[in-house]
Amino acid sequence: MFCMKNRFFSQKMAALVTGIALLLGSGLPVAAQDKTAQEQRQAEKQKAKQARKQEQQQQQQQQNQQQNQQQQQQQQRQAEKQQRQQEMQRVQQEQTQRQQQNRAQKQQQQQEQQRVLQQQEQQRLAEKQQRQQEQQRVLQQQEQQRQQEQQRLQQQQAQELQQRQAQKQERHEQQRQELSRQQAQQQQLEQQRRHQQRLADTNRQFQEQQRIASQRERLLQQQRRMNQYRFQQLYYERLRQDRLRLQSARQFSYSPYSYRYYRSGRAYYANQYGADMLRRALNLGYQEGVRAGQADREDRWRFNYQDSYAFQDATYGYDGYYVDLPEYRYYFREGFRRGYEDGYDSRYQYGSYSDGKYSVLADVLSAILNLESLR
Repeated sequence: MFCMKNRFFSQKMAALVTGIALLLGSGLPVAAQDKTAQEQRQAEKQKAKQARKQEQQQQQQQQNQQQNQQQQQQQQRQAEKQQRQQEMQRVQQEQTQRQQQNRAQKQQQQQEQQRVLQQQEQQRLAEKQQRQQEQQRVLQQQEQQRQQEQQRLQQQQAQELQQRQAQKQERHEQQRQELSRQQAQQQQLEQQRRHQQRLADTNRQFQEQQRIASQRERLLQQQRRMNQYRFQQLYYERLRQDRLRLQSARQFSYSPYSYRYYRSGRAYYANQYGADMLRRALNLGYQEGVRAGQADREDRWRFNYQDSYAFQDATYGYDGYYVDLPEYRYYFREGFRRGYEDGYDSRYQYGSYSDGKYSVLADVLSAILNLESLR
């Protein structure tokens, strides 16, 4: 690059000296010489310009050649680098292949060793299992013999236990039967005693009710409650006929208690006849209550079931058997109260009417009595 610059400078100086010599040696007039000199300078400028252009082109070509050489050198270096890399990769691949071959050989050796060890282990396990099976067979035989002996002893003990239990149950059954017989006798005596007491209480109650009925009749006449007056007369007549029937046909049949019911936190017991008597008290009370309620409604009297003679008496249908008079009167009044409400309001909320007869609904009756079977 430095040589090219010196050569260009030398050429320029030579051209300048040549121009001056021509200008001095010329015999033309001064004006012509000036013009010629100017033209020469222009020509020289153009030559210089062309020379510079050629110089630049040459420099550009040289630069291009240098760049091409550099590119070729770079490509050659890259090719050499790629070749070295390929060589390294080939070497690595060969090493990898050798390693893989070594690993494969090692794995093969390990597998062979494992196979030999497994065969030896399987042989040992087979021998061990054979010994265990032999031991188990011997133990099973011993266990079977022991179980058979134990079963024989257990069967013998079970037979002895069954015999003892059978004897014990027989004694218990005899004791239970004897106790039941004694209890039945005691209950029978108690029921007979209470029956006699109930008859006496009923007779006294009937005499007292005769006096009260007469007073009630006079009061109803004064109040001009004629429908209630007729109802009381009919009720008293039904009560009197019921007493006559009971005096001519009385019988008592014993049976053990089979029901339990609760009232006011206290437990009561009744047999089948007593349970039927309580149901009868509810139904008869409901019937009389309906009639009493209808009578007060027809008399346009205020609602008051407790004012009725039938409610205060509450003995209609009682025969003195199986339940005490207070129990009968309680459930008679329970039925009477509900019947009075239905009769006074002209409805059937608690009972029904069929074939000329009033009766309490089954679910209402069950809810009131709430009898629990003892069997």
